[in-house]
Amino acid sequence: MAGPPLPIEVEEFLSWMVAEKGRSANTLAAYRRDLNGYCAWLAAHDETVISVANDKIVEFIGERRASGAATSSIARQIAAIRMLHRYLSIEGERRDDPAADLEGVRVPSGIPKPLTEEQVGSLINSVVVTQPIHRRDLALIELLYATGARISEAVGLSIGEVDLEAQLVRLYGKGGKERIVPFGSSAAEALEEWFSPSGRARFVPDQWRRRNDAEAVFLNTRGGRLTRQAAWLVIKKWGERAGISDQLSPHVLRHSCATHLLDHGADLRVVQEMLGHASISTTQVYTRVSQERLWDVYRSSHPRATLGK
Repeated sequence: MAGPPLPIEVEEFLSWMVAEKGRSANTLAAYRRDLNGYCAWLAAHDETVISVANDKIVEFIGERRASGAATSSIARQIAAIRMLHRYLSIEGERRDDPAADLEGVRVPSGIPKPLTEEQVGSLINSVVVTQPIHRRDLALIELLYATGARISEAVGLSIGEVDLEAQLVRLYGKGGKERIVPFGSSAAEALEEWFSPSGRARFVPDQWRRRNDAEAVFLNTRGGRLTRQAAWLVIKKWGERAGISDQLSPHVLRHSCATHLLDHGADLRVVQEMLGHASISTTQVYTRVSQERLWDVYRSSHPRATLGK
């Protein structure tokens, strides 16, 4: 029986585990079960993954041990909790990492799993524009893939931060760090359509509920700023239409952008700047992806690649 819905931060973490860490479906299923139990315990103690402190996590693990759970099961759950809170810290969801001092097991690094260029094309082509909301969805998908923006950065955009003429967008990353990122003609065309009288203007209410909603690039149908949760559902919806929903999330579009840039010869430092990575080592993982993809193509295409095997 399925457990209660996981918080959006945990769903994004699980997507990140596939997209950036290359975890298998079995590993993901195990993490989901472990984090379901953890989040249910937090909810019962009036805590969330954003508010919980170290002592509460230690209390949770103590209760798990006292319950007679297998040592291997507890170790796996600790690994999931540590990875979750490390992710929340890296992504700026929390300023601290309350699980950093937990004793646990080391999780080996994996290879990110981006979409292919053909899959991105299928995703974009699946959005057949017949309604204003479709213009919004297409503009959101095009912008995420064009810029490698985090979903929180995209939904946090204000109109004055998008320069359609210069095809530049100002993004605010972790800690409010600002960066200017270019986008191409495909994203520019989608944004122009969204900003037209047949797009965003249809969602403008008679009276704004919140002052900053009036400047939001992406609105919901009630005229409020599109939330991260709603944007996530937009991506999943069109992923299902394109037949790639199991592989798709906003994080996957970010990784696909980086991988495809490197595939086509972009400089690693430029990609680092575009994604807003503080360290070049974070960006270097994509060079491994490109090398893996190169070998896949070589092995399947070169007549003597597997000779004698």
